[in-house]
Amino acid sequence: MNSISISGNRGPLLALQRLARARKAREICELCSVELSSTHRHLFEVAKRQILCACPSCALTFENVAGGRLKLIPRDVRDLPGFQIPDAQWDVLALPIGLAFFFYSTPNGRFTAMYPSPAGATESLLPVGRWQIMVCSESRLDKMQADVEALLVNRTRSPHSYYLVPIDVCYKLVGLIRVHWRGLSGGEMVWLELERFYEKLSGGGTF
Repeated sequence: MNSISISGNRGPLLALQRLARARKAREICELCSVELSSTHRHLFEVAKRQILCACPSCALTFENVAGGRLKLIPRDVRDLPGFQIPDAQWDVLALPIGLAFFFYSTPNGRFTAMYPSPAGATESLLPVGRWQIMVCSESRLDKMQADVEALLVNRTRSPHSYYLVPIDVCYKLVGLIRVHWRGLSGGEMVWLELERFYEKLSGGGTF
């Protein structure tokens, strides 16, 4: 497996940490500096993989805009009942953990696989054609929005779960593991936090 650690380029994770600190004070739009509500939208700076807070006016500016430096991150979390990645196909990916997310990266011009680790998000290079094999019978994945929407996979528990989620949800999972992981196995706390995360995800909670 060829893996690329991007923990040094922690744009999304740093942005989410900044969001958490900002919630203790007041939050402002990172484009126009107007004060924000707790239910504000997020934009994704594609080239830097950076998440930005946005007011309704600035968010709407980028709604349904194709291409460009910034994209509006969607809000919907969608379960994929009936979808499965067979063990044989998963094993070919050679991912070291049963948690991963897959999205189309416009700057890279290809689908990208990433998994959370104690060091941050790590990129694993998908074998040529592997994404097409994975989704050949799943039309719901054809509607994924490039850069801002991902297939989130959890194979650490049974039954396995598969969701289409906004990209910021994936980086919140990365941040959760980075903060709570202890020792070689992660420790009890990180697995409890993961259970809470997926309970919220399956319940349609707001992140």
